[in-house]
Amino acid sequence: MLSLLALSGSGQASQRDWYIGRIPEQPFDIPLVDKSLLPARFHRQVVAYSGREAPGTILISKQERFLYYIEDTGRALRFGISVGRDGQRWTGEAVVGRRARWPSWTPTANMRRRNPNLPVRVAGGPQNPLGARALYLYRNGQDTLYRIHGTNEPWSIGQAASSGCIRMLNEHILELFATVRNGARVIVL
Repeated sequence: MLSLLALSGSGQASQRDWYIGRIPEQPFDIPLVDKSLLPARFHRQVVAYSGREAPGTILISKQERFLYYIEDTGRALRFGISVGRDGQRWTGEAVVGRRARWPSWTPTANMRRRNPNLPVRVAGGPQNPLGARALYLYRNGQDTLYRIHGTNEPWSIGQAASSGCIRMLNEHILELFATVRNGARVIVL
């Protein structure tokens, strides 16, 4: 169950205030975020893109707190994200090696050392920190243990709040999940 208070960009707000409806889906509905509580720069936007990355590439700017999905020459979708806290960030290239709907979450050994109270595993569902979808990042055929995933903490978007993964609003990861295929290149700057 969600706790009662969370810090939003505009002061204290009940976690329930962050949700204004649901996206119907099986086996769980997806809570729909009230984006008026999120700074406008972190809303989904179509932006000009003049880089040289090929369409289908995911480009992540940790400093800006944006994920760019390169659509075609001159254009990208930009989404606000949450990135890893200091000391828990990674940089480099990977590929989407696997995609999952309502993924389960197994905290890494390092996460469990930092916080022994973490559960061993959380089944997929609304209370799972990976949210409604996850893209699993691989390098040289090996799982990096980093993910691009949804979140049940929308107030963390724009923050350095995760254990290294890239968090997106659930409605945003739904769109990315439907578009991106396994093998897609991911660049984290």
